Amino acid sequence: MHDLVSIAHLREHIGETVRIGGWLTHLRSKGKICFAVIRDGSAVVQCVVVKSAVDETVFETAAHLPIETSVIVTGEVKADDRSPGGVELGVSDLQVVGASPDYPISKKEHGVAFLQEHRHLWLRSSRQHAAMRIRSEVEAAIMEFLHAEGFVRFDTPILTPCAAEGTSNLFATEYFDLGEAYLAQTGQLYVEAGMMALGKVYCFGPTFRAEKSKTRRHLTEFWMVEPEAAFMDHAGNLELQEQMLSFVVQRCVERRRGDLELLGRDIEALERVQAPFPRITYDEALELVREKAPDDGSIEPVEWGEDLGAPHEVLISEQFDRPVFIEKYPAKIKAFYMQPDPERPEVVLCSDLLAPGFGEIVGGSERIHDEALLRQRIEEHGLPVENYRWYLDLRKYGSVPHSGFGLGIERVVLWISGLPHIREAIPFPRMLYRIYP
Repeated sequence: MHDLVSIAHLREHIGETVRIGGWLTHLRSKGKICFAVIRDGSAVVQCVVVKSAVDETVFETAAHLPIETSVIVTGEVKADDRSPGGVELGVSDLQVVGASPDYPISKKEHGVAFLQEHRHLWLRSSRQHAAMRIRSEVEAAIMEFLHAEGFVRFDTPILTPCAAEGTSNLFATEYFDLGEAYLAQTGQLYVEAGMMALGKVYCFGPTFRAEKSKTRRHLTEFWMVEPEAAFMDHAGNLELQEQMLSFVVQRCVERRRGDLELLGRDIEALERVQAPFPRITYDEALELVREKAPDDGSIEPVEWGEDLGAPHEVLISEQFDRPVFIEKYPAKIKAFYMQPDPERPEVVLCSDLLAPGFGEIVGGSERIHDEALLRQRIEEHGLPVENYRWYLDLRKYGSVPHSGFGLGIERVVLWISGLPHIREAIPFPRMLYRIYP
């Protein structure tokens, strides 16, 4: 199989006879000629099988191939400007590698439940294929950006002895004779230890939230990128976020335009995602909700000290043509580790970054770097101080001001691609009522 040519590279072999391997996605037969569209993961190509040009058994095999049969096709690469890749393959031989009888996903409409039950096969569809390529581009672009900025990848544990975002949404398990352990809600606390050692670090991995939520934006298992930098204040944190997101979006526009167009995404809207992003305070956000909420009462005003819900975030984000920061939320509705604003201690130096028409995709803050204040906040949140002894040590031995943020991969993919639901932004979604396959 080492001599197989990638479909994406066929333009480099015009006039040559090559072999490709892939799966049949579409088949049309017109008497003495049939057209088979083959996918290999890199691209698709139309293969033309002419009865007079091949053995009779080859033509009969090609004319009756079931969808998703895997094949090896030999043929001449011919230029064809009408084809998506600018080429087609004139077939001289075709071999079936793996049969695909009674493939369950047909051209007819299938319900979401059916497609979710067959997620392992649904991933082969052109729209899901596009979504996964966009996801891969997002992940690669994030890591490229962070490495160029001097960040070191720092892998954090999945099993943890304590909570980072509150105790109400943890998945717990018995950890031998040591009591309960929890699936990590975030790698942030541990990545702060890495920051104190390496200066600028990030973790990238799965995180877990046992929230009984069924919205289009929630999963129980999702992936996060969490950078953390020493000597970076709140303002620097916002700047890093907007620079990174701008880079990621424009990279997707540049390299995954075809996939975005296939999904029907408004490319011009993505091209406008350029730093700097607008910034409004929590107080200004509440006022904006009061001004812009529809008269039918479908979106109610938010009282100071209450968190913004998804409808409020969408309403606010729709007022801007690019992502917008909401900063300085009340301390009582945010995590215990966030640094109070020295000019107004009842709010913290934090931000949520809202994508236009979608809502929150990034959350970050400057962290408390004073040991006594952090201990006080842990106690106020009713958390066991003993479990955070190591975290307090970070403030005891050479503490520095520092900041960081968490970006949810699936939410960013969902927004960039314009997919209808977050379950399509991850290969195998884990939701309140879904853990198979």
